[in-house]
Amino acid sequence: MKVKCNTWLTTGALVAFMLSAAGGSAAQNPPPAPAPGNNQNPPPASSTDKSKPPANNSLTLDDPNAAPVNAEEDAAFKALSDPTNDQAKRIELGEAFLQKYPNSRYRSPVYGTLVMAYVQSGQVQKMEEVADKELTLNPNDVQILAVVGQTLPRAMNSKTPDPDKVLAKAEQYDRKAIELTPTLPKPAAVSDEAFSTVKNQTLGMAHGGLGLVYIRRGKFSEAIPELNQSVTIDPTPDPVNYYLLGMANVKTSHFDDSVAAYNKCAAIAGAMQETCKKGAEEAKKLSATQLSAPK
Repeated sequence: MKVKCNTWLTTGALVAFMLSAAGGSAAQNPPPAPAPGNNQNPPPASSTDKSKPPANNSLTLDDPNAAPVNAEEDAAFKALSDPTNDQAKRIELGEAFLQKYPNSRYRSPVYGTLVMAYVQSGQVQKMEEVADKELTLNPNDVQILAVVGQTLPRAMNSKTPDPDKVLAKAEQYDRKAIELTPTLPKPAAVSDEAFSTVKNQTLGMAHGGLGLVYIRRGKFSEAIPELNQSVTIDPTPDPVNYYLLGMANVKTSHFDDSVAAYNKCAAIAGAMQETCKKGAEEAKKLSATQLSAPK
């Protein structure tokens, strides 16, 4: 399943590194999901003391324990960071970089770039493998936590082995991202506006991922506030989360809210428009024939 990147990825590995250095390293807008009805295969949508900022466990360019950078390595990293690279090129360059420089101080942003490239190309297993490496290096990388927490439940299908384990991992990652993201200190080189945008996009992913975890478990009432939070806080809301919000509201007989969510999804240009238009029509029909549940 392909997922739309947020701002941090379109600017290459630089922003991912910037946030990993702050404590944290995004995904939206997969193609339309199959209509609900199969409980095994619902539509895809990717404990810390809050009083203290997360510890910086990543290796940064200033880490004295990191291997020194030579001119060739620096050039390889800059080539990987080129925003004109497509996903296949990012994967090619990222894998080659890590093979040649396995202990590079650049490996945290390289991991982040590869995670997103694998998400975009539908290679979920590779995404998990590289994300695990990054989270071993930097356990508080909130964007990687949010990306994995959103992607895992979106990529599930009826053939997914041990789905309960997958959902538990996604929930853990989403909750940790939600808890840690507001505590991140802003890097001096990043504007307040840019930092706020990336944080809100990260929170939008994590809340959306958690909402889908609840939907996968059939807990539609619990999903609604998470999905509402996702589309409210994200500066560019994911239409899939509007779709899921519409579905969850239908399942709980909140038909007017369902129509509103589907209409917002349908107003966003992209592959979800027709699916959401049909969802709005169905919700209107149900509203005309069934009693709405009180809020």
